[in-house]
Amino acid sequence: MIESPDRMPLPREFFDRPVLEVAPDLLGRTLVRSTDEGPIELRLTEVEAYAGAIDPGSHAFRGRTARNGVMFGPPGHAYVYFTYGMWHCLNLVCGPEGFASGVLLRAGEIRAGAELTRKRRFSARHDRELAKGPARLATALDIDRALDGADVCAGPGAPLSLLAGAPARDDQVRSGPRTGVGGDGAGHPWRFWIDGDPSVSPYRAHAPRRRRT
Repeated sequence: MIESPDRMPLPREFFDRPVLEVAPDLLGRTLVRSTDEGPIELRLTEVEAYAGAIDPGSHAFRGRTARNGVMFGPPGHAYVYFTYGMWHCLNLVCGPEGFASGVLLRAGEIRAGAELTRKRRFSARHDRELAKGPARLATALDIDRALDGADVCAGPGAPLSLLAGAPARDDQVRSGPRTGVGGDGAGHPWRFWIDGDPSVSPYRAHAPRRRRT
């Protein structure tokens, strides 16, 4: 059986490009999460680019650590981190090996397996909110640190994979500052989303934490 173009896996070469090329090109692609209960498919609608050593907003800005090691390559792997002591977030590593960069998956539309995601996202009022925001996306897809380093180009049966999907048209793509990023990286217009899609999360500027007195 000949596979339809939208069901073709994205090759590693797709990710082996500069992060600002990969990030907007992910919009409209299909992320597949294979679980013991069955597959979940999500159409990506919002992402953010993080450019390692040249980007103050990146986890890799100050170099390699035990936490961010996956970001240094090879491309086409998942970087999963734990934040605020309660949430996981999913990134896709891209760019040349040795130069840490990655794309945070911020939001998407569940296209298959919604009944599985509702079990984990029972507080969602509508299906469009199941993966609306990076922590919600990771929760809906049952993503945790066990998937840090997972090869998304490994082929059928892999826990995570990317299919060609239906890439967003250039006239549908918008860009702006990244959510919650402060300091020197605050102004970078490296958040990309599909204009008008209801699953896209609301933008929130960085709010400095108050120090306890």
